Amino acid sequence: MQQKPRFVYWFLLPSTLTAFGLICAMLAILQYSVRSYIPGSLEVGEFTLANFHALLRPLYASAFLETVVLSLYTAIFTLLIGYPLAYAMIRAQRAWCRSLILIVAITPLFLGEVVRTYSWIIVLGSNGFLNSVLMGLGIIERPLRLMFTQLGVVIALVHVTLPIMVLMLAAGLSHIDRAYERAAISLGAGPVRAFMTVTLPLSMPGIIAGTMTSFAWTFSAFATPQLIGGGRVNTISTMVYQLGFSSLNLPFAASLSVAGLVLTMVVLWLAKRLTNSLERIGGH
Repeated sequence: MQQKPRFVYWFLLPSTLTAFGLICAMLAILQYSVRSYIPGSLEVGEFTLANFHALLRPLYASAFLETVVLSLYTAIFTLLIGYPLAYAMIRAQRAWCRSLILIVAITPLFLGEVVRTYSWIIVLGSNGFLNSVLMGLGIIERPLRLMFTQLGVVIALVHVTLPIMVLMLAAGLSHIDRAYERAAISLGAGPVRAFMTVTLPLSMPGIIAGTMTSFAWTFSAFATPQLIGGGRVNTISTMVYQLGFSSLNLPFAASLSVAGLVLTMVVLWLAKRLTNSLERIGGH
């Protein structure tokens, strides 16, 4: 058996250090979550589980629910927009057309999240680009209220997560053997039926991977809900910020973080169970 060169193990060092740092940070958060809060101090008190009991209050329960709903809406709308883009990018005949779609799709990745969010503030504001265009065309008489609403946050989050969705869908679509589609068409199926009965089921692994990644990414989003929501759209991440940095209640912020992490894992596990049958359809 050929022995691997020793220098290969040095390549594992960065990931090992990153994993070690992440584990230490998670243990610190877990330790803070079971300590009592001392008002006016950064020091924490004795062991307690009262922080987790306080999460049952309606204010925090609604933040959990709103985070799940936002993540779900974002994942669905990102999929609906991203699938045609990914399909066109993979199936375009000309190379420049594929390159153009790829550049347009992944450009948001090269912008910082804060820059993207401020751009959306300019677009979605009462006197912003979108309302100015709609009022100029006579479609609406008064500006639509998009800032500080759930709709505005979802629009901005879809833009943030779209590149990841397109890349994952494109990876799934590129592995589909075109011979299956040609066989379906040769047997009398039209283009739409061949797509619905062959291409769409075979691309299911990419759809599931992209949707779950978008959901998990949105679940931890902070800058966009904070700036677009303006404090009126409460998510777990914005509540952690308010408790930890405004109220300096680090133990309660830590317990909220732990509960958010557990909820994310539970939701993704349930989604995985529900999509197992769909994923088997796309096994090829």
